[in-house]
Amino acid sequence: MNTQNKTAELFKGFSKLTREERFERLIALGALTPEDVDYLNHSIDPNITSLAEKFVENVIGCFPLPLGVATNFYIDNRDYVIPMAVEETSIIAAASRNARWVRECGSITTEIIGDTIIGQIQIAKVKNFTAFKEMIELNRQALMEQANKTVIPNLVARGGGVKNINVRHLLRQDGDIMAVVHVLLNPCDAMGANIITQVCEFLKEPIETLTGETVTLCILSNLNDTKVTRAKVVLHDIDPEQGQAIAEASLFAEMDPYRAATHNKGVLNGIDPILIATGNDWRAVEAGIHAFAARSGQYRAITTWRMENKDLVGYFEAPISVGTVGGVTRIHPTAQLSLRILGVSSADELARITAAVGLVQNLGAIRALTGEGIVKGHMKLHINNLLLATDATQAEQIIIKKQLEDYLSIHAKITLSDAKNLLAKLRAEQKL
Repeated sequence: MNTQNKTAELFKGFSKLTREERFERLIALGALTPEDVDYLNHSIDPNITSLAEKFVENVIGCFPLPLGVATNFYIDNRDYVIPMAVEETSIIAAASRNARWVRECGSITTEIIGDTIIGQIQIAKVKNFTAFKEMIELNRQALMEQANKTVIPNLVARGGGVKNINVRHLLRQDGDIMAVVHVLLNPCDAMGANIITQVCEFLKEPIETLTGETVTLCILSNLNDTKVTRAKVVLHDIDPEQGQAIAEASLFAEMDPYRAATHNKGVLNGIDPILIATGNDWRAVEAGIHAFAARSGQYRAITTWRMENKDLVGYFEAPISVGTVGGVTRIHPTAQLSLRILGVSSADELARITAAVGLVQNLGAIRALTGEGIVKGHMKLHINNLLLATDATQAEQIIIKKQLEDYLSIHAKITLSDAKNLLAKLRAEQKL
């Protein structure tokens, strides 16, 4: 049997195998060693690995992320402890430090504008757009009632459901017209991706029957500009020079897409870890935020900072579609723990907290950039990671950490080689 056929045979029925059988196949393929299998078997609680089988296919283990908490957040006149699942050094520390700054001399307020998510029903080539639109608008109420009654009666009972239907048209490159029906649905405390897609798929047949057109695609949109989350940070009596520097950095990101991409990534440094910790779809939120940032035709910053008299005022505005019920959020024990830590009572509250943390994280990044610089500030917190990458003992780490801090103050950067060199020097001195 040649190599290609052997590989194909080893992959046959792979998804139906037990985890132990997958290990055997992967060893035979040369993808894992017995030592790798031993690590995967003992690095994670077996109960967690069993749970993972319910989430994704072909499970061999779990990839843990550090779960920490950001402190000092006082949002809308309430204290919050913020759970964050993230591997990047300095994110939690920066969020906590800058939240303390805001707590001491300012405020954080939030709001949500709108309450619906968007589903799309595509007619790739509509024969008569005007007639199509008129027929949908004439039967709008009936279509809404039919979907609500048939597909989502329980959601309607909780105050949610389809709230509106409208029609758009797009001019194709071939000169034909594409019709798009937008279904606007209030998902209550669910993120709503599956719900809105089910509704759109249900409406396919009634729309085709009413219009004589052919529906080609039904799917949600992650650009939920019908429900926008806003956050506002005010810092009172800030140093004018510092405030103006932050405002100028903000203007840079508002005008230049190259800077805006990194600026927005800094905002998402605060948002993504909360979404991951609470079992929410961070990829969907990121897609929506990036699309919202580019809605003018140019990719721009999703936050702005300005000096208003003696105050520095920052704004965040973007769609953040999250849930506190359903999906992974409902069944993952760490997600449930994170929601308990937050103490949120609704998906809207979770979205507002997430926006506030993103804005404060953004403030911290700009503050560092316009102050000591991002590298130096990041490196202070990176020292522990460098020490872990050496074989230094606990006693040696205490000594080397101080030496690395001194080295950083002189050279403005440190590397793993610096840590290893200092460790080698310390050991050589101890032998004398």
